[in-house]
Amino acid sequence: MLKPIHDWDDAFANMAYIPDSESLPQIWADNAAAYRTSGVKIEQDIPYGDHPRERFDLIWPDETPKGLVIFVHGGYWMRLDKTYWSHLAEGARAKGWAICMPSYTLAPEARIHEITAQIGRAVTLAATHVEGPIRITGHSAGGHLATRIMCDDSPLSEATLARVISVLSISGVHDLRPLLHTKLNETLRLDDAESCSESPVLHRPARTVPYKSWVGGGERPEFIRQTQLISQIWAGLDVKTQSTVDAQHNHFTVLDGLCLPESNITRALLE
Repeated sequence: MLKPIHDWDDAFANMAYIPDSESLPQIWADNAAAYRTSGVKIEQDIPYGDHPRERFDLIWPDETPKGLVIFVHGGYWMRLDKTYWSHLAEGARAKGWAICMPSYTLAPEARIHEITAQIGRAVTLAATHVEGPIRITGHSAGGHLATRIMCDDSPLSEATLARVISVLSISGVHDLRPLLHTKLNETLRLDDAESCSESPVLHRPARTVPYKSWVGGGERPEFIRQTQLISQIWAGLDVKTQSTVDAQHNHFTVLDGLCLPESNITRALLE
């Protein structure tokens, strides 16, 4: 039986339950920077809009790409950027895919619906650089955005939307209404209307492509609930869904397998 949640700040407090979490951003940044100097072909800071953060990187495989993978970073829509995550491209890149990693304007400068529109523009432009099918993934807030742009009011162009063949949301937030009761909302500035309009669980999918949601078994219970919730709802809307609770990974170690071409999570992304 699920118990009612009374402390929503604690429900979303990932860092508080991970030892030495304050050191993680520097570790991510160092790993990503080392990857960008490892000899892999990367086109950096391709503009998709006028704002300084409207930029994406394209990471290329050694051969003609099989298609395009989009990875949208997390950080509660208010932290980090694409430069922390470059190394996570290696699993898909080694399997022959090009990877687009966009940054976006952060809250409070941008509202979440504006960030959704930005990611739509980034994906639409990236699709003109790489031919073939498109697979979309993202982590945490990025999992929300990866799912949100595949909803019935998708910001993607029709031609781009038609090329999307799968979505993988990793530890995504798919119902934004609980965030109204958190201190995070002092920055996000969600109201009742936006918390509903930006919640994928309250939308129909734009296309019935395979949808997978993935979460670590050691994450906060709210992330496990939201991961299972979106798959259950969209399964009732004629979407082939799959929900995976991945061992005892926490909110960040759940991403580690994306660096490896034969990991379970990379297979879930590409199969």
